[in-house]
Amino acid sequence: MKGIKFDSDKTQVELLDAEWLEGVGRILTFGAQKYAADNWRNGLSYRRLIGDCFRHTFAFARGETVDSETGESHLLHASCCLMFLYWMTLHKPELNDFYWNDKAND
Repeated sequence: MKGIKFDSDKTQVELLDAEWLEGVGRILTFGAQKYAADNWRNGLSYRRLIGDCFRHTFAFARGETVDSETGESHLLHASCCLMFLYWMTLHKPELNDFYWNDKAND
């Protein structure tokens, strides 16, 4: 006999790729050692984050797969940038410094 668990409506976090999650964890660990744990939660401008994300993505697109400072994939760095940016939109909307932000309030 099997136990019953009513969780079909829950987010299936087990679908996330473990290698990617561990890689993002390594990037966050590097950042915590360089700056401080959760330093990014103090706030970063939206433009800075999207710029960093683009730089890592463009480096990858040019064939530079590994970041020279960390030895980790540029895609993992870009993933962190997107995570940070998403978090900022939820918790630090005042840091939205995109030119179009003033128009959103019209």
